[in-house]
Amino acid sequence: MSKTASDPDPRTALTALAAARGDSLAALSAMLGRNPAYLQQYVRRGSPRVLGERDRRLLSAYLGVSEGVLGAPADRVAAFRIRKLDVAASAGPGAQVDGEIVLGTDTLDPGLARRLGLKDGQAAIIRVRGTSMEPGLFDGDHIVVDTADRTPRSKGGLYVIRIDDAVMVKRVALSGGSLVATSDNRAAGPVPDGPIVVIGRVVWQMREPR
Repeated sequence: MSKTASDPDPRTALTALAAARGDSLAALSAMLGRNPAYLQQYVRRGSPRVLGERDRRLLSAYLGVSEGVLGAPADRVAAFRIRKLDVAASAGPGAQVDGEIVLGTDTLDPGLARRLGLKDGQAAIIRVRGTSMEPGLFDGDHIVVDTADRTPRSKGGLYVIRIDDAVMVKRVALSGGSLVATSDNRAAGPVPDGPIVVIGRVVWQMREPR
């Protein structure tokens, strides 16, 4: 399949993704086991003309984007890559975390990713911990979070949020100009007080057979 004028340029995409993460092209080159100027030459001089399959695969996994963003032919893009975060979205009082650590990447069917409206680099898989969102979410479930959707509306929805340093999944709605977080399980304890920071909306749920 030929490239169209509307397709993003992989060099521009790589530069933007590296900048968004605060990574230099030299550092990414070193991650690939290449000389420090490798990706600089690719971006600025067009040498190499295209990234090799290994380099493209490693970069897409690290950056959490589809290989197509980095120039893979359409027939080589088998799945939508998504980051797996070392964070449990507590369905209880809240999981204390120091930061979001990327465990690696998983894949979704590209058709499903399109139906969910997911964008490259703006989605994550997070494990659920606790019982306060039962019966909808159980301890050990994994959820797909659209991190581009951080604006709850009046009708509410399931969102992963942060209150202080506690990350949790709750039903969040906009009420009277303020965000209100609640649990689905009536037997659950109260949601901690504090400003709500929305990480993203829950768009898909995965559960291991019991």
